[in-house]
Amino acid sequence: MSPLLFGAGLVVLNLVTSARSQKTELSGFGDQPLFHGADRYDFAIMIPPGGMECFWQFARQTGYFYFSYEIQRTLGMARNRRVAATAHTPQGFLIDTSQDVRGQINFSTKETGFYQLCLKNQQNHFGTVQVYLNFGVFYEEPELDHKQNERKQLNDTLDAIEESTRKVQNNIFHIWRYYNFARMRKRADFFLLQSNYNYVKWWSTAQSVVIVLSGILQLYFLKRLFNVPTTTDTKKPRC
Repeated sequence: MSPLLFGAGLVVLNLVTSARSQKTELSGFGDQPLFHGADRYDFAIMIPPGGMECFWQFARQTGYFYFSYEIQRTLGMARNRRVAATAHTPQGFLIDTSQDVRGQINFSTKETGFYQLCLKNQQNHFGTVQVYLNFGVFYEEPELDHKQNERKQLNDTLDAIEESTRKVQNNIFHIWRYYNFARMRKRADFFLLQSNYNYVKWWSTAQSVVIVLSGILQLYFLKRLFNVPTTTDTKKPRC
């Protein structure tokens, strides 16, 4: 019985060790927090027909979350230039929705965690859309550790400098957001102009080919109307 008890003890020890290792992976290595990425992103993605793309952005409590998108161009047989955008809390609850060519979803973060952002190309079953995204989170107060807050002793002059610096940082951040809006509109206008140019070029080429072919056909049939057959003694035109 001793070997059986020894084997059972090894199995229990392995289960406990694996459970502890999974918990460590979820909580990070030691006292280090999980990697949650940057606070803001801006890029373009392609959504296939009837497809959906989701992203997760980490945000702490008492922050301000912003999410803006704009359709830059459509490929294939895409007649509808709208996508459905949704934002969910870390618990999976719906925050807000938007369904348009361009839109925004802004809200204050009430809890800490990964917020889910999804885009659906549900209106187009045979067309792909390219969407430009700009989302992230910012905080009114600077991010400081608790130990730094305890050791921090500033006079009135340094407090005024800190307040002015914070205001400048917030203004620069909002300028950066407006700059991204201008980039989205500029890129969308560029694709629209390119699409109109290609449409006019190919349509004009097709019309020119049709005009040339119709002129050749008209000349051919007019020539046949004035075509007089030759007469001989054995071949004469009938009355």
